[in-house]
Amino acid sequence: MKYDVIIVGAGPSGIFTTLELTKRKDIRILLLEKGKSLEERLQLVKNYEKSEKLLNVLSPTICGWGGAGAFSDGKLTLSTEVGGFLHRYLSKSELTELIEYADKCYVQHGAPEHIYGSDISEIEKLKIKAIQNNLKLIPTRIRHLGTDKCPYILQNFKNSLEGNADIRFNSRVESIICDDSKVRGVITDAGKEFLSDFVVISPGRGGAEWLDRECRRMGLTTLINPVDIGIRVELPAATMAFITDVVYEPKLLFYSKQFDDQVRTFCVNPYGEVVQEFNEGIYTVNGHSYTTRKSDNTNFAILVSTSFTKPFNEPISYGKYVARLANFLSEGVIIQRLGDLLKGRRSTQERVGRGIVVPTLRTAIPGDLSFVLPYRFLVNILEMLMALDRFAPGVCSEHTLLYGIEVKFYSLQLKLTKSLETEVKNLFAVGDGAGVSRGLIQASVSGIMAAREIMKRLNNSH
Repeated sequence: MKYDVIIVGAGPSGIFTTLELTKRKDIRILLLEKGKSLEERLQLVKNYEKSEKLLNVLSPTICGWGGAGAFSDGKLTLSTEVGGFLHRYLSKSELTELIEYADKCYVQHGAPEHIYGSDISEIEKLKIKAIQNNLKLIPTRIRHLGTDKCPYILQNFKNSLEGNADIRFNSRVESIICDDSKVRGVITDAGKEFLSDFVVISPGRGGAEWLDRECRRMGLTTLINPVDIGIRVELPAATMAFITDVVYEPKLLFYSKQFDDQVRTFCVNPYGEVVQEFNEGIYTVNGHSYTTRKSDNTNFAILVSTSFTKPFNEPISYGKYVARLANFLSEGVIIQRLGDLLKGRRSTQERVGRGIVVPTLRTAIPGDLSFVLPYRFLVNILEMLMALDRFAPGVCSEHTLLYGIEVKFYSLQLKLTKSLETEVKNLFAVGDGAGVSRGLIQASVSGIMAAREIMKRLNNSH
């Protein structure tokens, strides 16, 4: 069967590609997703939380309608400076306009009206304090959806697309069909062939390895993205309330003294909870925050970005190796008190239990992260924690909890045109999995960019 456009992947970039294309009612659209519907995902997550282990299936928190964003804390970062690389393809004014357009779509589908980070005078004070402690605060306006509201908003998007696009779940695309450097369609793992003159691939982070294999097979030019490896920190919410009350998610950059590596905070969750994720046989750690329930803690990741050079070209495999090492030692996620790490000893259930900070991830196993983190990463993280303690006294309390490992996998960056077209004619690549975004809003914008270019070409062909 032939369609006008095929979209591979139903994460934010795939959803927004489809949403934008449906403005034209004469376009036949097929959206293929290897995971499950939102309803099925929600049920699987409930089962996952009950059993604490869910092996040999696609992770419900990564794949399916809404992608990894469906069960994230749901932050729309309304800035051109963070959240992706679309500034390489658009001017600042163009990107700003598209961010505002995508943000408006989220609000129309149920996102809250409130935006954090609008108090300029308070933000300036925080920037000065950060600079005084060798940190750089990147001010950003943030619309917080909340982990509990994300599924509701995504279901609204699904409802908007009903009847306007052919949406198929449990449909894993095995390969892309190309002929004479022009895309012709896709083949699923069930052997079904779907033809189209336009294909948009939005595989998400969970599809990064698949995209890597397809790029190698098709001979596409790629660049190696860095891999981010680190830990998640949990401490009393009061410790960082002076900044989270103003900007909600402080994005702080630091360059380590010993190695001059970039270290950053990521995914700050005020009054949130630490969660365990499972994908492709690996347990990692993440954080959520809800609009309807609050804990006494704030959690955030500290990530070290590493760009490998030739001959090594498998940063995803390296990140998985480190995460697997933590799983090997703990059969899951490791938890350690900062005081124990600094004293060179593993944490025990008894020491964690009598600490000031009550862990929100109860299934984490007390252990020793120094057996897992490579020396360079460990030194960078400890330096960052000390800088943060000067900025927000109490961060380096011996009771502060560290969870590991947190890893962010990014696809290889493809060689793309300004409209995100690959070297194969009419084959577009969008979202986090394609290496052009690192968050909900820029992933969404990338889908809009591809859709608008396709509609332009369809208009010219008629």
